[in-house]
Amino acid sequence: MLEREYFESLVPWHETLKNSGLPVFIYGMGDGCVKLLRQFDAYDIECRGIFASDDFARGNEFAGFKVQKLSDIENSCKDFCVAVAFGTDIPQVMERIRSISKKHTLVFPDTPVIGADVFTKSGFLQRFDDAEKVYGLLADEISAKVFEGVISFKITGNIDYLDEVFTSHDEAFENILTLSDSEIYADLGAYTGDTIREFISYAKGFRKIYALEPNRKNFRKCVSNLIGLDNISFYNSPAWKKDMPINFDKGEGRQTHISKNGVSVYARSLDSILDGGECTYVKYDVEGSEAQAIEGSLVTIKKYGPKICTALYHRGYDMLDIPLLIKRIDSNYRFYIRQYPYYPAWETNLFAIK
Repeated sequence: MLEREYFESLVPWHETLKNSGLPVFIYGMGDGCVKLLRQFDAYDIECRGIFASDDFARGNEFAGFKVQKLSDIENSCKDFCVAVAFGTDIPQVMERIRSISKKHTLVFPDTPVIGADVFTKSGFLQRFDDAEKVYGLLADEISAKVFEGVISFKITGNIDYLDEVFTSHDEAFENILTLSDSEIYADLGAYTGDTIREFISYAKGFRKIYALEPNRKNFRKCVSNLIGLDNISFYNSPAWKKDMPINFDKGEGRQTHISKNGVSVYARSLDSILDGGECTYVKYDVEGSEAQAIEGSLVTIKKYGPKICTALYHRGYDMLDIPLLIKRIDSNYRFYIRQYPYYPAWETNLFAIK
């Protein structure tokens, strides 16, 4: 049972910073820092400065601040708080963050990858009934622990909660997905083909692969990396709820996404691509459009009940919204949640299995 009193007792990250009475510095630059500064404004928190790793600090300025090194701040301040404003799964960087947390009060504010709907303690408590529904759907103790740990992290910004619930890709593929050598796999958000290679390494074979990747540069790399495979079809399109033109941000990397100010591209639904054909496993990692891509798979999900892996971290309340959406489509799915090693909780994944 999910205990409301426990979550009510947690101290939100912004209160930790304000109640400390210490100067607050942001670790990191870029879009994450811009988003965090907006939250600082909303919570009336003063940012005393920005620091970065030594290579990035040299002579740089960001958001009106001279970018410093951590050692500079430690030499000028007896004590201070740190709010981290970037994401990483690089072990050495994660260890650096842990080492800073042992010397200074450190929080990792939850900022959505996409959209402005920020996860908050009050917002979560307002949706506690939905949280209880999702919690009741979870099929094993690991999932329950991950759910509680990730929510606790989102509220507090305390990385200790994440460290306690990290699991490996191997565990998910071997204990949950158990892929065969005859899967028909749809990779929605194929990036440069890395997750398809991962799939092949675990499945040891397949009947067919459908790869959708909207970013042209990533798509070309994906085709180049996988063109030697038989029975793979490539689509330079975003996954969506139906076939239609939509505006798409042309940004680089994984985090290209639907945007009002983007260029017009033609999106595809999985149901349209398959045209009634079979699919046994679908991965949704489409930078905040997971709900729409799942809606575009209604026929496939209802007809074939494929294994599903979907990201749960792009929007503020994906951990509640997406499991409930899949449950409404087919109530026979069992749900597993896993958190791969990543600061902040940007690699939270739902596995839905029948």
